[in-house]
Amino acid sequence: MKRVVTIGGLHGTGKSSAADRIAAAFGLRRISAGGIFRQLAKERGMTLEEFSRIAEEDESIDRELDARIKAEAEKGNVMLDGQLAAHMAGEHADLRILLVAPLRTRVKRIAARDRVSYEDALHETETRERIERARYMEFYGFDVQNLSLYDLVINT
Repeated sequence: MKRVVTIGGLHGTGKSSAADRIAAAFGLRRISAGGIFRQLAKERGMTLEEFSRIAEEDESIDRELDARIKAEAEKGNVMLDGQLAAHMAGEHADLRILLVAPLRTRVKRIAARDRVSYEDALHETETRERIERARYMEFYGFDVQNLSLYDLVINT
């Protein structure tokens, strides 16, 4: 069986933590769209906010991420985590999970994880999410806030 599980959610909902646990429990490979995005930003010497602004205009960045996620879904035996993982896995996904949490909770987690102030994390998170939501609607024609794709929604 080529098991494919996706986990999505906005920044700071706990996608990475949950994906790590699910991958370990079921012996799945672990692929993170956010990790890929962070690595691409780091390689270019940019902050996530700066790189998000570039990605807003340069759809090749999203297309590269999409292609990697789709390819991993096709291989199977994978835990995919990312805001668009369920969309990109398409028919290959056996289970699509969405994690949700209030903005304040998410920003506290992000600030602790990234060792930045709450205010800086809030600004970067709101900016990234505004840019991403508009970009996903423009590039793909779907709203990341539409929950109908998911088999399971969990408030973390």
